[in-house]
Amino acid sequence: MSAEIHLDKSTRSALGSEAGRLLSGARSAIGDDRMWWLDDDLRPDRTRGQQLWLTARLTHLFSLGDLLGRAGDADRADVGLASIDRDFGDEQHGGWFPRVEPDGKAVPAKTAYEHAFVMLAAASATVAQRPGAADLLERASGVVLQRFWDEDEGALLESWDAPWRAAEDYRGANANMHAVEAFLAAGDATGDRAWWERARRICERVINDAARQHDWRVPEHFDASWVFLPDYNRDQPRHPFRPYGATPGHGLEWARLLLQLHSQLPGGTGWMPDAAAALFARAIADGWDGGGLVYTTDNSGVPVVRERFHWVVCEGMATAWALASTTGDQQYADWFGRLWQHAQEVFIDRERGGWRHEVDEHNRPSSTTWQGKPDWYHAAQAMLFPLLDMSASFAGALRGERSWPGRG
Repeated sequence: MSAEIHLDKSTRSALGSEAGRLLSGARSAIGDDRMWWLDDDLRPDRTRGQQLWLTARLTHLFSLGDLLGRAGDADRADVGLASIDRDFGDEQHGGWFPRVEPDGKAVPAKTAYEHAFVMLAAASATVAQRPGAADLLERASGVVLQRFWDEDEGALLESWDAPWRAAEDYRGANANMHAVEAFLAAGDATGDRAWWERARRICERVINDAARQHDWRVPEHFDASWVFLPDYNRDQPRHPFRPYGATPGHGLEWARLLLQLHSQLPGGTGWMPDAAAALFARAIADGWDGGGLVYTTDNSGVPVVRERFHWVVCEGMATAWALASTTGDQQYADWFGRLWQHAQEVFIDRERGGWRHEVDEHNRPSSTTWQGKPDWYHAAQAMLFPLLDMSASFAGALRGERSWPGRG
């Protein structure tokens, strides 16, 4: 980390305090030995059933809380670990279902996105030495390698039917981005650098090839041969996971992941710091409209969905700090400060708890795409990232840090 860029004591304290407030608020998601979607007042919304991505993200977060020495977070991580297998596991065909409906029936599909989060949760819990986590990581890694990883393409397939007979003729940057995150964590948890090499190959395909060719806007949608689909979901611009066009927030998130991978695997990753800076510059140029960061643009950078989502400013903060700390360039520290101020003014909900997930183009609370407050990991990670030394994963950076005075 550069000696030229430092957080002042007040900002460090504020970030640590907010991280603690978020981890405490996330506890509201636990009920009946399961993890639930939360509404705006942090009440479990059981009408949405159980979401595997949500359960896995919370399990990951509570594992980080345990590594921070927070009382009770170890038990909360264990609730999530148990739920992943008990509620989502497919005993007949292996792998995990993405969702369980309120009537108890599982959605009969297998998705790379959710399996990546199972790996992330298991890896963080393994670093935290939670019982059963290493076994879950081994099983999840095996499923990902056997069913999703395409060695020839150096990237992941998107999804299968429940018995693994038919794969979807679609490839998505979003699922592969979260696979990079999961693979970085798996490498930290197991010491197997092959996971980092797989992460590098994904980044080569999606960023060094595709994004570079598209002026550093990350192409999101591809067919089964990895041919870009520029009009995919044009009629669903507000899709929460596969929206039409480019997503500036994903450009920011990819940039942070590139810097984390480069910090651990410098051989063959020399292009990554410049690419991270280019992704950040493009995302800010396209996405920042003076009042916030828009959700999506078309493939030429013109805003399409102007609502702002909390996760986008969170990824902007983390990436700005990653660039500031690795380059020593004050412009990135200034962007970090600007985005942190924006988050405090617009997204942090001190009255009802957590962070508002969505606001409109005038920064008024909105719910066109996201209702309630199901997602806590983007915000908590954005608070923690500037307080940590760069590592492949959050759990790896926190290993051995069980006494963290003043950081929530």
